[in-house]
Amino acid sequence: MFESPLQFPALVEDLFQIPDIEKLSIQSGDHTPRFLMLYGSLRERSYSRLLTFEAARLLMAMGGEVKIFDPTGLPLVDSVPDTHPKVQELRQLALWAEGMVWTSPERHGAMTGLLKTQIDWIPLADGAVRPTQGKTLAVMQVCGGSQSFNAVNQMRILGRWMRMVTIPNQSSVAKAFTEFEEDGRMKPSSFYDRVVDVMEELYKFTLLTRGISEHLTDRYSERKESAEELSQRVNQRSL
Repeated sequence: MFESPLQFPALVEDLFQIPDIEKLSIQSGDHTPRFLMLYGSLRERSYSRLLTFEAARLLMAMGGEVKIFDPTGLPLVDSVPDTHPKVQELRQLALWAEGMVWTSPERHGAMTGLLKTQIDWIPLADGAVRPTQGKTLAVMQVCGGSQSFNAVNQMRILGRWMRMVTIPNQSSVAKAFTEFEEDGRMKPSSFYDRVVDVMEELYKFTLLTRGISEHLTDRYSERKESAEELSQRVNQRSL
């Protein structure tokens, strides 16, 4: 039976916070939204790369600043120290970005190892800094045959694990080899229209969340853990 008045014997009430609408007001920022784009194939004619370029053009047309990471030469995770130049380049871009786009081919019913390697090189935390937490994410995939959603579904799981705000919309381009012109530009189609939808939504979510991501991702459990760690350090110093 539900009891009233509300009582919380398990709660540290000093660390409990009521969400503040003023802290959730949109921040205009002093720069245009920043987007990092990752793709998952090194083929000479890579459709995930072509789709990434098409999406990048759309974000730039909306006023965004876009950087596309070239994964050529990126080593496997843990095969080299994280001081490797390509690893450092990727991590610096992840810190710079306010939103990301991940685009992968579907290979053997899954996202490619190349894209997973890029994501795996981005740490959940780097000291006190979390490179991905609270940042927006859009996911897209290209298919060699009929439309599938295996890769985007996997990337959604990774986005949640990286504590990103993964937007509801997504793109899956079936028979990608038929959807691009010889010059690499995407043909007019319902698939192209969906890419426009996804980039519009990503841009809007990024405008809504950048500048307030620290408040959005502020967690009671982490405040409690930090308070306990501080208490332990103070007690140790007083011994």
